[in-house]
Amino acid sequence: MTNPSDAPCRQEIRISEADFDVGAELSALYARSGGELGAVATFIGLVRDRFEGARVSTLHLEHYPGMTEKSIEAIVAQATDRWPLLDVLVVHRIGALDARAQIVYVQVASGHRDAAFAAAEFIMDYLKTEAVFWKRESGESSERWVESTAEDRQRRAAWTEESARD
Repeated sequence: MTNPSDAPCRQEIRISEADFDVGAELSALYARSGGELGAVATFIGLVRDRFEGARVSTLHLEHYPGMTEKSIEAIVAQATDRWPLLDVLVVHRIGALDARAQIVYVQVASGHRDAAFAAAEFIMDYLKTEAVFWKRESGESSERWVESTAEDRQRRAAWTEESARD
């Protein structure tokens, strides 16, 4: 599928220690969008406060500047190749984040809801497995490095299997 308008899909990726304002991001989208905008799907990821019953107080996120952005750009490019998207924003936080803090924001705009929903889910599934980040949780009495789970990898693999069926 291609973008129905002549304009390319607007894409923005931000890696930041600063928190994001969902209302401000949506307002900015509406201000820059034209009449083709028919659907916006968003996802907000939060730092969990528990892992396997143990309390998590802080999630430490590290990245490799330049490499992290390129990995996310590649994910967004795959989504824009698959669906007719008008605007994609990915904001991912780094640094030390307290439990329940916002960590990631994905905003996908399209002319229709099916493309917006699917692309937002696709981007998140790939962010969990392909984006270049190192995550370490700190809790009451321990620390642990966080990796993508088998479920994360299965969700990502399902997109590849779906492509093979098309």
